[in-house]
Amino acid sequence: MATSDRPHAVLRYLESRKNLAGSAAGLAGLALTFTGLAGAYWPVVVAGLYGAAALLAPPDRPPVPPFPDPEEELGALRQNFTTLRTYLAEVDLPPAAAGRLTELNAVLEALLDERWVADVLKQDPEAVHVLSRGVRQDIPEAVDAFVRTRWWNRVAPGADPPERHLERQLGALHRKMTAIASAMRDAELRRQEAHTLFTEEDV
Repeated sequence: MATSDRPHAVLRYLESRKNLAGSAAGLAGLALTFTGLAGAYWPVVVAGLYGAAALLAPPDRPPVPPFPDPEEELGALRQNFTTLRTYLAEVDLPPAAAGRLTELNAVLEALLDERWVADVLKQDPEAVHVLSRGVRQDIPEAVDAFVRTRWWNRVAPGADPPERHLERQLGALHRKMTAIASAMRDAELRRQEAHTLFTEEDV
């Protein structure tokens, strides 16, 4: 593996800033040699100039990975939310949990509405992360755990009702999403207040 990578490493160095800078300095050393200034020690002068320039040259900066921008991430998240709702429609939930899930879905639908929230939401990576985790992990895991535990509870009754844990989980998720919605509202309010101050300047 190391042997196969060696030609690539050599090629990368030949194209690097250090080699280009060293080569330019080496050429300057050859120019000194041709003018007679380097004397009999011209190989040392050329090598010394190459080495000094290569050491002083800044290293090559690797390119930044092309991660998706926030708008692309939100678009993918909307598609995931549609998939999640299709899955949830197939699950038979008790009335209390179903009510909490309906409330949670309403908040998520509002937060993912590209007409109203997208411009503010994409400025908050942490909120996007919480939304993404909720849609892609927390909600499906909570519902799936309820379905599996309910089956075992029917086989071996006596444990805490699984719907109680599901209601608590959905309630906690609803509070998280509501907090994001409140933050979005406050951001829009601050934007409106700032515009009010701007329009009232010099009046």
